[in-house]
Amino acid sequence: MYQTLTFLHSTFRWLVLLSLFYALFTAYRGFFSKKEFSKTADSIRHWTATIAHIQLILGILLYSQSPIISYFWKNFNTAKASFDLLFFGMIHIFLMLAAIVMITIGSALSKRRKTDRDKFKTMLIWFSAALVIIFIAIPWPFSPFANRPYFR
Repeated sequence: MYQTLTFLHSTFRWLVLLSLFYALFTAYRGFFSKKEFSKTADSIRHWTATIAHIQLILGILLYSQSPIISYFWKNFNTAKASFDLLFFGMIHIFLMLAAIVMITIGSALSKRRKTDRDKFKTMLIWFSAALVIIFIAIPWPFSPFANRPYFR
């Protein structure tokens, strides 16, 4: 089960990133072109948040099954000295939780704004901040924090 969760979590990140980029593109175009916040834009907002929540569930399941995380918590005083273990044991999960919270707040606030321009602006600000955090927290192959391959 651990291998399957690792594969799904690693692969699903691309869907999260694509949906975030598409939502940001939609928000940027809508805000600067003064477009109407259509049902399509609202669906993009909604599905971006939903995809992020699915990834969160996969991540929590993976976190609970991971031998790396199990070792980290059982040997915390020793394991915290290894930045790779610290990254996956604490940093990754807390940054990703923060990013998902930002996506959720941005989605909810955007939905409740009165004007179309404010809806796009809210989506643009909150989703951009979440994307920056996600880019920091993903263990890219080139990351100085912790690295994993693009696909597992």
